[in-house]
Amino acid sequence: MSSVFLLERISIMNHDLEKIPKHVAIIMDGNGRWAKKRMMPRVFGHRKGVETLKEIVIRANELGIKILTVYAFSTENWSRPEDEVNFLLNLPKDFFDSFLSQLNKNNVKVDYIGDANRLPEETQAIMQEGLAQTSNNTGMILNIALNYGSRQEITQAVQLIATKVAQGELIPNEINEELIDAHLMTRFLGAYSAPDLMIRTSGELRLSNFLLWQLAYSEFYFTDILWPDFKPEQFDEAITEYSKRKRRFGKV
Repeated sequence: MSSVFLLERISIMNHDLEKIPKHVAIIMDGNGRWAKKRMMPRVFGHRKGVETLKEIVIRANELGIKILTVYAFSTENWSRPEDEVNFLLNLPKDFFDSFLSQLNKNNVKVDYIGDANRLPEETQAIMQEGLAQTSNNTGMILNIALNYGSRQEITQAVQLIATKVAQGELIPNEINEELIDAHLMTRFLGAYSAPDLMIRTSGELRLSNFLLWQLAYSEFYFTDILWPDFKPEQFDEAITEYSKRKRRFGKV
């Protein structure tokens, strides 16, 4: 790390707290390729990726980030090989078994978005236990997107709103952005439902059906680093890059 970057990092992290994003979203991509490069099965990459997530959660909390949303399992991931899907759906158990005490120690609260109905009962129970065990924490929210797809989320929101119109609870002229926000899965995040910064690892340059509505004016940060190799130092670099940008939201 260069001395110039280190000085910038110290300044941003310690003195310019208003430049720290309130909500960071991450597409944790590259686990399979990380394992393939090492001549190992893809599941080894996913297991290593969980260890990376633990490090990033702690670092994000240290920086004062209020919400960290991570894309753990998409609605499209069901099309992967069955053994890989089963492994991915068992990772929440490994994560909470080994990390729950650290989450509580650091006052991190767990929540999640996605369609839980299709998840195995054991996975649902594990997620509910994680929510319950951290429900009294008041620090950063670790928001896990599990069996989540943004198009599905938006479709469900439209269906709910249409039902209210059909039942006479709403008229079409009352439908606005705020109302749509209030029917999305991220509504519980309130004023912070839209990420300030979206990070994607592994060099891919797409959103992959992740928070399409919420990311409308987010800053994007792409890196070629595979997720298992993405360390707190690289996370700091992303935050530093974000801090240098001027967000105009369509204005001059």
